[in-house]
Amino acid sequence: MLKKYFLILFLAITTLFSSEALIKESYLKSYDYEQMGKYTEAIKVLAPIYKVYPQGYTLNLRIGWLYSLNKNYNSSLKYYQKAHKVNLNSIEPKLGIIKVLLLTKSFEKAESLCNEIMKVDYYNYYANLYSVQSLINENKLDIASKILNKMLVIYPTNIPLLEQLSIIYKKNNNPLLNQLYKDILILDPNNVLVRTNI
Repeated sequence: MLKKYFLILFLAITTLFSSEALIKESYLKSYDYEQMGKYTEAIKVLAPIYKVYPQGYTLNLRIGWLYSLNKNYNSSLKYYQKAHKVNLNSIEPKLGIIKVLLLTKSFEKAESLCNEIMKVDYYNYYANLYSVQSLINENKLDIASKILNKMLVIYPTNIPLLEQLSIIYKKNNNPLLNQLYKDILILDPNNVLVRTNI
């Protein structure tokens, strides 16, 4: 009887460690493929794990990310939504969904989802940044400016926020645009947005 118990315990431990090794190896391969820009392969190496853990929060989040990099936005949304269902309180899948909505030019939906996040986390960096990007694309420049003013108080040297401000200044023919460009170049001398606009 004792031998049987130890055999079952041994098999359980062996299965656990082999599962952990498979997960670790698959993730590492996936990261390597992502670095090489081979997003399809990065997704494929996760498929065996997904068969076993289709409700894995991190796994669905990772696959959603890889599909967005691969420009397969419908699949990306599907996996981000699965991750959201696994953890309804998490903001991460919503941010992934917003990123896809921005890439597919669904600005009103992106703005709405950003507002949902900001009701829970008023200063969430990405929700605020993505909201500004959505609002600029919807030509709601006054609202975008208010959000930027709020965020630049706590992130005064943040390049993505300053870039969004420069876009608004340019659209409004604001005379402070050239000074803003100079300020951005002090922080980021090779800034692509500024270099292409001056």
